[in-house]
Amino acid sequence: MKTEVLVIGSGLAGSIAALTAAEAGKQVTIITKTSDLMSGSTPHAQGGIIYRGENDSKDKLKEDILMAGDGASWEPAVDQLVEMGPRLVKELLIDKFQVNFDYTSEYQLDLTEEGAHSVRRIIHSKDKTGYAIHEKIIPHIRDNPNITILTDHTAIDLLTLSHHSTNPLDIYLKPTCFGAFVMNNKTKEIFPIYAQNTILATGGLGQIYINTTNPPENTGDGISLAYRAGARIFNLHYIQFHPTTFYGAKERFLISESVRGEGGILLDCKGNRFMQKYHELAELAPRDVVARAIYDTMLETNHPCVYLDISHKNSEWIRNRFPTIYAYLLKNGIDMTIEPIPVVPAAHYSCGGVGVNLKGRTSLRRLWAVGEVSCTGVHGANRLASTSLLEALVWGYIAGNEVSKPDKEDDYFPQIFDWVSEVEDVDNALIAQDWLTIKNTMWNYVGLIRTRQRLLRAHQILRHLQTEIESFYRRARMSPEVIQLRNGVITAYAVTNSAMEDRVSRGAHYLKD
Repeated sequence: MKTEVLVIGSGLAGSIAALTAAEAGKQVTIITKTSDLMSGSTPHAQGGIIYRGENDSKDKLKEDILMAGDGASWEPAVDQLVEMGPRLVKELLIDKFQVNFDYTSEYQLDLTEEGAHSVRRIIHSKDKTGYAIHEKIIPHIRDNPNITILTDHTAIDLLTLSHHSTNPLDIYLKPTCFGAFVMNNKTKEIFPIYAQNTILATGGLGQIYINTTNPPENTGDGISLAYRAGARIFNLHYIQFHPTTFYGAKERFLISESVRGEGGILLDCKGNRFMQKYHELAELAPRDVVARAIYDTMLETNHPCVYLDISHKNSEWIRNRFPTIYAYLLKNGIDMTIEPIPVVPAAHYSCGGVGVNLKGRTSLRRLWAVGEVSCTGVHGANRLASTSLLEALVWGYIAGNEVSKPDKEDDYFPQIFDWVSEVEDVDNALIAQDWLTIKNTMWNYVGLIRTRQRLLRAHQILRHLQTEIESFYRRARMSPEVIQLRNGVITAYAVTNSAMEDRVSRGAHYLKD
């Protein structure tokens, strides 16, 4: 199979990139390992997306992003985001896709505030903003004749000259990606998709942690694909832990930062506020500060959680502003209109990823990366709230335009080695246990608070496990579960290595020693 543009992933970044390229006349193929385009983190994004606030400015937004990034943000990328972001929100999301954002009047968008923002500039659709955006874009993708959609398809490996060409002389050429090996999850057929340009849009890596807000499909696939292909990876150790996820269910359900932005306060188990002693912005401090403050408070009080209380606000207003959160909590025995919500931190967002330039290009020719899988440099060591959807929109749009331009470089497609499938039966118990080892190791040793000893222990465990899993992968009958396990351990090991190399505490990377 051959296509002009291959997009791996169907979240906001991948969808915008695919649609932009297709509308420019390119033949685009989207693959997603789930059965639906409504997948990844985008539909789970509750809070909102940055737009323009009263008495706001590009300089103010830039200052807030840089402050949250704790000195590790790349200024040219931040400049690009603040310059293009609000304009694209207006042109694409509001005017073109007509996303159902909330309004205070017929012409006035409702603006909310979130942590580390100096003004109210976040627009939203109740507490399901990502879903509201995505559901408006998907019909445009389905209706575009230039887009081929392959659901239930998993990318196994990126095709590169150095790894897959039968010509030994190709190793001397510039490192180049020319598509991917893909598996049909239902039929188990494995085949190459050749592409003039490939865009990674696979999302995050939260599933390498035992506690995460990420959906099950976020197993670090794109990081692992790029890592094995030889692309540069930046800042993987900057893992942002969301301060407030519901404590009381098996899965960590996100309690949006907007709850604190709208006046929610954090209380310890004795009913005392505690954030004032950690930061002048209290509950609206940067996420890394709030998450560690909660962690410290849990240790000090010997209690498994803290409490987020917004019950002092009008009950009807709460139900209308946060209908998704309200319904979920009520189903789990908590009425947020009359009682505080038990919350704990959980792995939420990878600030690092596949290194890209301002155009979304990686270090490999013909390979691009957008969304959470990429590292644009915007977020630095800690992401400012509601910048993730904005970054996905901006770099998805740019990458879609860039792959639509005439390429002066040749589109060489070499002969490749055939895929050789093994037939050893897979023991699902082994996969489950290996995942538990990965998740617990990362949570306990490469989590909110790190030490040199903990990182060394994680490195030893994961190095051994990666060797075992790679051997298992080479023998096993191919399946999505096997592919994801391999990707997960490689990504976890890469995150750990990145953390070990940085001896300076900054943002989400907090070293106790």
